[in-house]
Amino acid sequence: MRLEILPVLGIGDVARGDDLAALIATAAPWLRDGDVLVVTSKIVSKAEGRLVDVPADGPERLAARDEVLAAETARVVATRGTTRIVQTHHGFVMASAGIDASNVEKTRLVLLPEDPDASARALRAALRERYDVDVAVIVSDTMGRPWRNGLTDVALGVAGLPAIRDHRGEIDPYGNELHVTQMAVVDELAGAGELIKGKCDQVPVAVVRGYLTGGGAADGPGARVLVRDAEQDLFALGTAEAKVAGMLAAATLDDGGPGPEPADPAAVGRAIDAVAGTVASGTVFTLVTDEESRAVLTAAVPGWPATATGLVLGEAPTPVSQPELVRFGADTQRLRAALAAHGVPSLLLPPPAGSTASAALAI
Repeated sequence: MRLEILPVLGIGDVARGDDLAALIATAAPWLRDGDVLVVTSKIVSKAEGRLVDVPADGPERLAARDEVLAAETARVVATRGTTRIVQTHHGFVMASAGIDASNVEKTRLVLLPEDPDASARALRAALRERYDVDVAVIVSDTMGRPWRNGLTDVALGVAGLPAIRDHRGEIDPYGNELHVTQMAVVDELAGAGELIKGKCDQVPVAVVRGYLTGGGAADGPGARVLVRDAEQDLFALGTAEAKVAGMLAAATLDDGGPGPEPADPAAVGRAIDAVAGTVASGTVFTLVTDEESRAVLTAAVPGWPATATGLVLGEAPTPVSQPELVRFGADTQRLRAALAAHGVPSLLLPPPAGSTASAALAI
């Protein structure tokens, strides 16, 4: 296979209501059947009127952007500082729901196309019917990746070629059957197009030539097949959500016996050590074995409330004084479940001013 990546020059700025098919066909009369058209989602959004007006600067702009982000968000996945990773209503997981303030007036924000697959199908149909050229269309946008620095373009919508090249069942040159290899070829093609489009060169469309041998393919199911089902996504939850889910699951475990057996003190100690630095830096955790086999959290950080609500698992919350901020049943599994509660924001006390502690438990 020999690929060419060609820029489509001269499209210029795109405004609401513009005819993308006409703009592209005029700028690239050299298009031919089998070309893969990689179109930046921003010009699709502009043509479709997916723009919102916001103040040019100041706190009012930030407040307006937050409102827009909330409307575009189906689920918050993770937050750190001002960065918010969310799942959009399309199912994409990305920073700030793909809302973009670049290459647009300072008083506007650009949203993702409402249905990128439908946008790709409509553009492909217009080029075929009005200009007699049968191309595949990818609507692309820029995303970050978990565990890797840097950005790359990926496909949000596609028409005219399969989003995934499935190698499962094939035999490699060494005689091994492939069981899991599914290549997201439309993401690879989107990234290839970005090499030519750039971010500041006003080249919103690229053509990848040589990947397809000709036109005539069905539109296909689109890029939605790239969105992993929640049941198959091992990383669907953000950190706080995962902690809550783990706490709830662990707290409801039942071994079928008459009740929890007292744990080996050494095992409980190891469990405490595993989370001590996470719950509150500078806090001393002491395992106390009494007639009820309880574990007691002893706070060594000054400035916490003189009293707080404590919990012995299985009993009603009761007021306790320092140093016994929280008490836990001492069987290891329940201890781990209770300690995991430090990840639940509604159950956290803020640390005292000037303390190195991250939080104190107050259930």
